[in-house]
Amino acid sequence: MSKTISAGRSPKIIIENIEGDLSLVGWDGDDILLKGDEDEMHFRQDGGEVTLSCDDDLSLRVPKSASVSIKKIGGDAAIRGVLGNIELKEIEGDLSIRDVNSVAIDTIHSDFSLRGAKGHLAVKSAHGDVSIRDVDGNVALESVADDLALRDVHGNVSANVAEDVVLYLNPKAGNAYAVTAGDDILLVMPPKANATLTLAADEIDVEWKGVENEEDATSRVITLGDGSAVMTLNAGGDIRVTNQSNAGDSAEDFGNFAGIGMDWSGFGERISRQVEQVARRATKHADEAMRRAAETQKRFEESVERRARVNVNAKVGRWNWDISPKGVPMRSPSQASEEERMTILKMLQEKKISAEDAEKLLSALEGGGS
Repeated sequence: MSKTISAGRSPKIIIENIEGDLSLVGWDGDDILLKGDEDEMHFRQDGGEVTLSCDDDLSLRVPKSASVSIKKIGGDAAIRGVLGNIELKEIEGDLSIRDVNSVAIDTIHSDFSLRGAKGHLAVKSAHGDVSIRDVDGNVALESVADDLALRDVHGNVSANVAEDVVLYLNPKAGNAYAVTAGDDILLVMPPKANATLTLAADEIDVEWKGVENEEDATSRVITLGDGSAVMTLNAGGDIRVTNQSNAGDSAEDFGNFAGIGMDWSGFGERISRQVEQVARRATKHADEAMRRAAETQKRFEESVERRARVNVNAKVGRWNWDISPKGVPMRSPSQASEEERMTILKMLQEKKISAEDAEKLLSALEGGGS
């Protein structure tokens, strides 16, 4: 069902709860367009404020200048082209955001991807991987449970990340960048970058003209250019700083962040996890197919046994097959199905019957009797 609501060019959209997935797109129209199951959608309007909820999936088209406040999404969400402020309390699935203004998020329970924000981005807790690119304002990530890939942020950056971090940055004079990672950090900057780097890690590798590496150093302060940007990096693993844009091609400890245009060759653990997930799904499907095949085979064997449990002339083990005119009509060789032959052979292979029994059954099927 489609429903159109007129609430002005800059409405306030309040989404209380979406049980399924959400698609939210800003458009040039003046109306709000809702698409979903009529019985599952609920809304009320008070002037320019519209409050929505849906017990299933919901698709929304809203004026570009709309502001959006979302309390909870049970599935995945895709938000694009909304230029008013966006606030999101909690989302259970993946979240993808494109071409927006400012975004504030409390909790994401899965992966998060953002590309293109004119304002600021603030995330309190992200339980999956985070990929961020092209942000004009500040980025503040209080807690990221997995990996972070961040590229082309023009404001300040602060991030606390449990695993690996990849940064592609052109530091701006006066800006502050503070990143803490549980594992490794890779920082890529232009050759003429101006920054003061304060680094702490198990191992520090700086590939920069005029900068000598210090063997076994676990902390360093390095000034590049006029040092006008302040960068503080703390890693539980290693830190690598380079001005080579293809640095990831040979970095075995960093990831494949294709979603933001970085094609890294390594990231073995994450790739392994993805392969394992695919393998588990494939195994599950194969097991299910084998189970269904076994059930079909069992039903067929039971059918053969039922046909065999009549008063028969061919006595084989616990079975008596009556192929006399008084019992089941005798089958000619052309009538004996290949499936029946294969079933008898399979029962022999599984040692459910002896070779002698199998010979008698095959002979009975072919009309030989005993």
